[in-house]
Amino acid sequence: MSNDQQPVAGGVDLQHIANTYAEVAQRASGLLGEHVQRQLKRGANPPQDELGIASAFMDMMSHLMSNPFRLAQAQVSMVWDYFFLWQNSMLRMMGMDAGPVASPTRDDKRFKDEPWQDIFLFDFIKQSYLITARHIHDVASNVQGLDESTQRKVSFFTRQYIDAMSPSNFVLTNPTVIHETVRSQGQNLLNGLNNLLRDIEEGDGQLRIRMTDASAFELGRNVATTPGKVVFETPLFQLLQFTPSTRKSFANPLLIVPPWINKYYILDLREKNSLIKWAVDQGHSVFVISWVNPDAKQAELGFDDYVQKGLLAAMEAVLKQTGASQLNAAGYCLGGTLLATTLAYLATGKAGTLGPDTVASASFFTTMLDFTEPGELGVFIDEQAVSAMENRMAKRGFLEGSEMASTFNMLRANDLIWSFVVNNYLLGKDPFPFDLLYWNSDSTRMPHRMHSFYLRNMYLDNKLREPGGIRIGKTPIDLRNINTPCYFISAQEDHIAPWKSTYMGARLPQGEVRFVLGGSGHIAGVINPPAAEKYGYWTRDGALPERAEDWLQGAAQQAGSWWNDWQKWLSHHGGGKVAARQPDQGPLEVLDDAPGSYVRERA
Repeated sequence: MSNDQQPVAGGVDLQHIANTYAEVAQRASGLLGEHVQRQLKRGANPPQDELGIASAFMDMMSHLMSNPFRLAQAQVSMVWDYFFLWQNSMLRMMGMDAGPVASPTRDDKRFKDEPWQDIFLFDFIKQSYLITARHIHDVASNVQGLDESTQRKVSFFTRQYIDAMSPSNFVLTNPTVIHETVRSQGQNLLNGLNNLLRDIEEGDGQLRIRMTDASAFELGRNVATTPGKVVFETPLFQLLQFTPSTRKSFANPLLIVPPWINKYYILDLREKNSLIKWAVDQGHSVFVISWVNPDAKQAELGFDDYVQKGLLAAMEAVLKQTGASQLNAAGYCLGGTLLATTLAYLATGKAGTLGPDTVASASFFTTMLDFTEPGELGVFIDEQAVSAMENRMAKRGFLEGSEMASTFNMLRANDLIWSFVVNNYLLGKDPFPFDLLYWNSDSTRMPHRMHSFYLRNMYLDNKLREPGGIRIGKTPIDLRNINTPCYFISAQEDHIAPWKSTYMGARLPQGEVRFVLGGSGHIAGVINPPAAEKYGYWTRDGALPERAEDWLQGAAQQAGSWWNDWQKWLSHHGGGKVAARQPDQGPLEVLDDAPGSYVRERA
């Protein structure tokens, strides 16, 4: 064999594998050395139980052991399920029909590949895991005597453990990974180790799983593409005005307030699913706030700054640019919380030239105003956790975006963590280019003072719903003084802003309120263009009953997207029609093309 030839076995380049292995070993050694040096410089401290997980599980075990009869019942029940599994498995081995004892839920994608059903061994492993997982979680989630906060933590982190131990996450118990390992003679595992080291390198020593090919996307080219201009800028935000696509526009412009925890272009991913582009095509003069991605220089920005120097300043700019006397406003998630706070502040008459009638209508997308039931996010927000977070923010001046992103990913760990572990590290593949996941990984930081105020006053103390519970500057506000017509859209499967919680908040304003319940979750339930013809939604006319369950019982299900219902409602507050407004024809100076520079700052 000549020097130019490469040894090949079974179609696999052995020299390439050897080179890859050597590269992996060198990178791993370098990363380990760098990690040790960083720990020495930082004076490494032992890990802290900031969320109180250890104490919660100790409390759970003490209560569980105090009721041995309940534990024995659970064990017997699990043994019986195993017995039925063995029985059905024996029948199947003998060629007889036998239905499964345990099956994954319809939306569980971990076991979708055919070998999990068709190959006896892997079907047995799958069912054994599902039986064990169900019984462990049932026991941990129903311990008598635990307080609600502890029970929530135990249930949530038990599920995290169960998800992590899925047979789909391990080489020897995942048939798809075994097949690929045999086919490539282990090249997939070497590629996966390289991917793992790459993600640790890019995370500066911390594992940050790559969810998509970020190089496939460019803001303004294939995401955030709706034409427009930056027409106003402050240190806190840029104001974007989008180019009209109709000859006439509604007289009242539409100002969209995105959450400061994410970037605005979730509403403008692609033309076919862009809420912003769709609103422009319906004849609205659309403006959107693009928040700054703060760093240590903005550490002292407060929640009242986001009201006074943020949303109120944006409203003044929109009215000046359009010459209108009123505008419509829409807030998404935390942006809706900010919008409601601002409406209550406007109602006090202390907002300068802007008054209660400035906003003709307000729309709230999956927005919580009453934080009595925060959902699973409450696991991460108690006095101990918030104090620890405040200590970290005080040192840096901000909360790092990756920390909050990790929290949200844990809420859907199988979809947003473990599926990528299997794809990237076990199968050795690169993640698929996906615009939504590109946006999801484009996290933002949050200023120390503002975020501390938000966590304590909204989540911990739930003061926003209380008359005078929140002050903007020195002025107490009351959401019950909001008489602006309001539209609330919530999502039935929302795990971030549970719809029954958003319903409680919808009952606080005293003006006309329309509550609509969409399908799906926090993102897909909102980004649901009519052309997709998906999910449907529920509506009900009249006053809102006290209980969300009663509202749903009397609601009617509608086909298609809630966007059409919103447009019908919003057009009644449009203020008539005027000639379409071009961004470069108003009194404000055009500063840049959309999407602007603030949105391009990556954490």
